[in-house]
Amino acid sequence: MYILWTLRQNGPTRYGAIKRKLDGISSKVLTERLRLLEREGLIYRDHKPTIPPQVTYGLTEHGEDLGAALDSLETVARRWQNKDATKVQFQGDGKADTQIM
Repeated sequence: MYILWTLRQNGPTRYGAIKRKLDGISSKVLTERLRLLEREGLIYRDHKPTIPPQVTYGLTEHGEDLGAALDSLETVARRWQNKDATKVQFQGDGKADTQIM
């Protein structure tokens, strides 16, 4: 989902830029996920045989059709993130400690 959301937010994006935006993902996992999404017809892969090769990924028409769903998920995720940021957690001594995540 996050790959699709990233492509929706940024438009066609090169592999390296996608990897930088998806903090903590390994090259192997990212490549697997991109291949899966391409096989499912949600993204396209544009390869230019330059040195170094330029590989750009973008959303297909089917991928674009998921736009409203991705926007709704983003809204929910941001709302949850805001709630988590203001959540009061109690420490062992009974004092309230507000943590910003």
